[in-house]
Amino acid sequence: MLTNNPVYAALTGGHARFAEVRGAARRYPNAMAPFLGLPDEPTAQDWDDAAELVGSGSTTALMRPEVALPERFKLELLIDLVQFVAPAGLGVADEEAVVLGVGDVPEMLALVALTDPGPFRSRTIELGTFLGIRRGGDLIAMAGTRYDLPDHTEISGVCTHPSYQGQRLGSRLIRALAARIEAVGKTPFLHTAAANTNAIRLYEHLGFTLTNEMKVTVAEVV
Repeated sequence: MLTNNPVYAALTGGHARFAEVRGAARRYPNAMAPFLGLPDEPTAQDWDDAAELVGSGSTTALMRPEVALPERFKLELLIDLVQFVAPAGLGVADEEAVVLGVGDVPEMLALVALTDPGPFRSRTIELGTFLGIRRGGDLIAMAGTRYDLPDHTEISGVCTHPSYQGQRLGSRLIRALAARIEAVGKTPFLHTAAANTNAIRLYEHLGFTLTNEMKVTVAEVV
């Protein structure tokens, strides 16, 4: 079964090269992602290391089953999260989908600001492969890969410009990314807020199945 602690799994595995580390605590650089990774059963020392790693007055996010926060972490937001895994053979290449690069980041950030698919920052593109669809030269849809696990790769940042929604562009990009993931022998998976019924309906229509229920815990270090 897929891990319900994907941030820590990625930061101790495929994304270890990006990890900022103190003791057993791991975090992504702020310009990449807001997420903090801790072992499944964090100790008091792990929490102390995490607090020093994040820094007083800064905010971080955990993606895992709900965990009791120690005094140094002030809860700001708690979001129900669901994890889905793709069916076998989901991938289909798409000729209109192009690989996005660093030069596309300003347009990607603008699209994210319009659609709010989840955290996407100036260096998020370094975490995986992002594909986009353009019309008239404008970026109108995108999706990419994020957490790199031994047998699975996460699809993330799926979004479509409001003027082009309803054209199945998100589905096409998910399938195009799935084709790339499957080509290296891995299985696609993804996350979304439990309240995002439109996204869940899309993923279920594509054949994704629920694997884990978790929380996104946003907290400030005090």
